[in-house]
Amino acid sequence: QVQLVESGGGLVQAGGSLRLSCAASGRTFSNYVMGWLRQAPGKEREFVARITWSGRTTYYADSVKGRFTISRDNAKNTVYLQMNSLKPEDTAVYYCAAGPGGAEPVRYNYWGQGTQVTVSS
Repeated sequence: QVQLVESGGGLVQAGGSLRLSCAASGRTFSNYVMGWLRQAPGKEREFVARITWSGRTTYYADSVKGRFTISRDNAKNTVYLQMNSLKPEDTAVYYCAAGPGGAEPVRYNYWGQGTQVTVSS
């Protein structure tokens, strides 16, 4: 079992930045691909970014590529999502997830409770 707790969400103006953190506990954190996914009101949960266990390989949704950066610190059991140049369409609940990894939510076995990100225009 892996427990995930997100933090760092909030309200920011368009063009601003936020850094999300996800602290993991339980089973070996470094065994898992870590991902960030988001869900806007009335929309399905969608992939944002993921990072392999080594941290050497990252993947991003086209909508965030060049603006968001995912990273992890296995010594601290923490994964981060640096979000720059935020847009109103980035407004969503952001979830941290762990699992075999992929672009589909079903590829993740463990989920955090989510943190709200709101970008005002």
